[in-house]
Amino acid sequence: MGKGQPSYTDEEFVAAIRRDDDRALAQLYRLHFPMISNYVLQNSGTDDEAKDVYQEGVMVFYEKVREGSLELSCQIKTYLYAVCRRLWLKRLAEKTRFSGRLDDHEPFLETGAEADLEQAEEKERQLGTMAQALDLVGEPCRSLLEGFYLLDKSMQQLTDDFGYTNADNAKNQKYKCLVRLKKLFFNQYQESN
Repeated sequence: MGKGQPSYTDEEFVAAIRRDDDRALAQLYRLHFPMISNYVLQNSGTDDEAKDVYQEGVMVFYEKVREGSLELSCQIKTYLYAVCRRLWLKRLAEKTRFSGRLDDHEPFLETGAEADLEQAEEKERQLGTMAQALDLVGEPCRSLLEGFYLLDKSMQQLTDDFGYTNADNAKNQKYKCLVRLKKLFFNQYQESN
């Protein structure tokens, strides 16, 4: 989040939208888009379709807040996820002409969205913890592991990059780094749960 931007709780977002605070709406819009984009892209959608669905979902939320008809019984994040998931399923159904199979009267929070969201949040938490663990593991381990796992470098490339005498030495070092990373990751992950 950029400097100088206030961060809002869910209640503050609702209050700010009710008093026409455009900054709050813009911030809310940015806040949850990555989650919806990820969901749509993993379920046969494009980036543009994700933007469309998200805009529609945010507008549904905005209008319900403005007219005072929304009693939030869950997090805004869960609500938006459920609404956008429902909208995307309907779009997919229209695309594949199976629209008759989707019941329009299904309450949106029974779409499995909460379970899906929990999984997404768990993954997010794990990725955050992994990034922290990578920071803690230090050099050269960080660069070695990132080179191998994220940049798809071969052991020979890494041997050259890090000046190891041969690929076996690089492999041994990578293994030691991995053991250290796992230990740090699990320690961090237990603390964050």
